[in-house]
Formats: sequence, structure tokens, C-alpha cells
Amino acid sequence: MKLAKKILLAAAVFPLVFGTSAAFAYGGPANHKGDGPCGRGEARLWKQLDLTSEQQAQLQKLRDTHRDEMRNTRDDKRAAMKALHEQERALVLAADFDQAAAQNLAQQMVEQQVAQRVNMLQHRQQMMNVLTAEQKAKWQTLQQDQMQQCLQQGNHKRKAD
Repeated sequence: MKLAKKILLAAAVFPLVFGTSAAFAYGGPANHKGDGPCGRGEARLWKQLDLTSEQQAQLQKLRDTHRDEMRNTRDDKRAAMKALHEQERALVLAADFDQAAAQNLAQQMVEQQVAQRVNMLQHRQQMMNVLTAEQKAKWQTLQQDQMQQCLQQGNHKRKAD
């Protein structure tokens, strides 16, 4: 009987294991793994700017500093986000809708998003200040080209559907 159970178990597990590995190997729609013109965002553009070693070092220092700041504030941000979600849940589950509380909560959420966006823009501006005027012009051209490719790819997909 033990042998029969083992065979039955193997017969059940075998397709699951190989089906899962095939799904991961497939890489998603159209076999894209994030490397297309719309994948990886700005990382591809930085590699095309012919940065000097000094510029690369400055950019790496900015990235490291930003990453450290994010790590240091991550727990506080998560706690604040969790508190807002708890308030949202309590508001939705309440017997009566409190308009003032909803507006207050929405305002807090917007302020948190604005602060995150400002921080991101400040970081990007600091990185752009490392570039020369020519590199900034090339950056804009590359970014516009990438955007056009993404839009064309998106339009192509919609027409195919």
C-alpha cells in the first residue's frame, strides 16, 4: 500500500512542479521579462549617456544615500500607512458614513502621497544635476523616444485585441 500512495503522490505532484516551472520560464505576456522598450524604465537611459567615472560615482553615491534614507524611514512610513488603512477600514465598516472623517482621512492620504512624490522629484533633480547640458539634452531625446515606443507598443496591443 505504501508504494501505491507514493505513486499516487508522485502522479499528483509531478504536473504541478513542471507546470509551475514552465509558467515561470514563460516570462509573461508575449514572453516579456521587463526588458522591452517599456521595461526597466530609466535604467536603460542612464547607460546610454556616456557618463564619466566621476559622474557614475556621484550618481552611485546619490542612489546609496537615497536608498539609506528610504530604509531608515521605511518602518515609520509603513506604520503611518497601516494607521491610515485602519482608519479607512473603520470608516467603511461604520454604521453611518461620517463625511468630515472621510475628508480628513482622504486629505491625510493625499498629503502622504504628495510628500513621497516631492521626495522622489528632489532625488531625480539631484541626479539630473550631475549631467552636463549635452547629456541632459540627450536624456530628454532618449526619454521621448522611449515614450513613443511604449505608446506605439500599447496601441499595437490594443489593436490586436
